[in-house]
Amino acid sequence: MLRWLRDFVLPTAACQDAEQPTRYETLFQALDRNGDGVVDIGELQEGLRNLGIPLGQDAEEKIFTTGDVNKDGKLDFEEFMKYLKDHEKKMKLAFKSLDKNNDGKIEASEIVQSLQTLGLTISEQQAELILQSIDVDGTMTVDWNEWRDYFLFNPVTDIEEIIRFWKHSTGIDIGDSLTIPDEFTEDEKKSGQWWRQLLAGGIAGAVSRTSTAPLDRLKIMMQVHGSKSDKMNIFGGFRQMVKEGGIRSLWRGNGTNVIKIAPETAVKFWAYEQKLLTEEGQKIGTFERFISGSMAGATAQTFIYPMEVMKTRLAVGKTGQYSGIYDCAKKILKHEGLGAFYKGYVPNLLGIIPYAGIDLAVYELLKSYWLDNFAKDSVNPGVMVLLGCGALSSTCGQLASYPLALVRTRMQAQAMLEGSPQLNMVGLFRRIISKEGIPGLYRGITPNFMKVLPAVGISYVVYENMKQTLGVTQK
Repeated sequence: MLRWLRDFVLPTAACQDAEQPTRYETLFQALDRNGDGVVDIGELQEGLRNLGIPLGQDAEEKIFTTGDVNKDGKLDFEEFMKYLKDHEKKMKLAFKSLDKNNDGKIEASEIVQSLQTLGLTISEQQAELILQSIDVDGTMTVDWNEWRDYFLFNPVTDIEEIIRFWKHSTGIDIGDSLTIPDEFTEDEKKSGQWWRQLLAGGIAGAVSRTSTAPLDRLKIMMQVHGSKSDKMNIFGGFRQMVKEGGIRSLWRGNGTNVIKIAPETAVKFWAYEQKLLTEEGQKIGTFERFISGSMAGATAQTFIYPMEVMKTRLAVGKTGQYSGIYDCAKKILKHEGLGAFYKGYVPNLLGIIPYAGIDLAVYELLKSYWLDNFAKDSVNPGVMVLLGCGALSSTCGQLASYPLALVRTRMQAQAMLEGSPQLNMVGLFRRIISKEGIPGLYRGITPNFMKVLPAVGISYVVYENMKQTLGVTQK
């Protein structure tokens, strides 16, 4: 029935963009069984079944999630056409990345070569088996029209998803070493790659945090003490810290910040894994990833939050006030009780939602924009593009959640400020706005933004070097 799709529904194999609406309309009419001008999930499933088009698991739901712009549970013609045009653009990029010699055809040797660059090894015969499932004219090569028609309704978006689909649809063994971002495969767990990646990330985080610690402490000082005087700026803040405790005081509280990397990462990874109980080889959707990331972040923050409080107390404290982390914890427990270790916990937890949501949404938007406007021969944006997207999305997320972060920090430190009333979250918001206005909610945001780019750059360089040192397999 794939031939029917190609010969009847898609009669013009090499049709130009100007002809595409007619081609899409013919296909839409074939799926709109009751002729009401919209296609619901039932019609799509029945229509695709009748066409005999091979799909990945839950493909219909993925098509609706992506294509149903107004979220009414139905696809009208405009939504249908936009989805197919966007999908064809992604498939064109995937086709070009496999067509190594740019002759307009994919051959078995090119599939073997492409998978080798991803760390996967298959035989020429296995590659031919893949081609046979797509090849319509029996040439044992796949041109763009055959490729486009085959993946027309398969909601794969990149080479990794296409490879997984091949694995399940053709039955060939291409291994399980292909990594899904933020997840570890069974092969990596058994080989020890997972802990090497976590260790490399942990070391990169420690070096990055230590390198930007002076900016982090300055941010905390401006958040807590900025309201006393509008004259505290970046240079004045640094001068005040050095005068009070010397150069070493710029790194006060950094030890706690580094120590909490290990439990934070471990708990976050464990919590995230509990939310990823999907079929092997299937990617979770954007909304599910947002929920999983938020829940993992909230779980991790719950466990390591006392260390966040100690970091703030150490950063704000004067020279000699605390001899170290243990002394800080002992004094807080003695004078304020166990509850003091969770001061500011509510605004901290609430801040995870806007940060995670905006961070993820902006990241996906920027990546999609790059793929639509700048991608030429590959669907892989590359590390530097992804780092840039990550830095910008993180900045947007921080901008949205910063007022909550500032209130959290003041709640953590207000017991140290003489004559300062012990206010709750709502009380602090009211006090800040009444005395300092809206800008008061963003005190310290400049040094916070200043550390984003160096932190990202340092993390990347250290992470890549640590991966080589620890023998992490390159994907």
